[in-house]
Amino acid sequence: MSTITQEDVFLILKLLEESPFDELQLETGDLRLHAKKGGSLRGLKNLEQDDNQSAPLGALETKGVEPSPKNPPDMPAPVREPLPSAPVPRPSMEGLVAIKAPMLGTFYLTPKPGAPPFVEVGTMVNKDDSVCIIEVMKLFNTVKAGLQGRIAQICAEQGQMVEYQQTLFLVENKSA
Repeated sequence: MSTITQEDVFLILKLLEESPFDELQLETGDLRLHAKKGGSLRGLKNLEQDDNQSAPLGALETKGVEPSPKNPPDMPAPVREPLPSAPVPRPSMEGLVAIKAPMLGTFYLTPKPGAPPFVEVGTMVNKDDSVCIIEVMKLFNTVKAGLQGRIAQICAEQGQMVEYQQTLFLVENKSA
């Protein structure tokens, strides 16, 4: 069995940070890694004393991890501060109807890779028009518009995990 390096731990933490999950617990050999998103520094001081306490992503118990030449053990992990962003103008919700996810799964706006999207902003749709696909355990489920109107906003991104009843599209309803 190969040893997990410090680089591997940083990669695992990066994957956790970019995932929809809030917590990760990994045990392999002598390595025990328990990380939570949005943690406080409260757990940092007590890591060696209390193994049941979690620490934020930058504070880790790395017993059994080989130091990497790129990240020496005495160097703290880089902390990435969120960049300030300009407020994104939101369209008026008045007169818009949401098309919501009928299930949990992965959202696809195209029928297959490289194909044009089912709909784009401004596309007119009818009740029976397909607007996207949601994949659940290798089953691809087509989502129908369910109403007649114009797509005003696409609220999910290609390949994004969506929740049950999450808004996928906002539509200017023309069937009223």
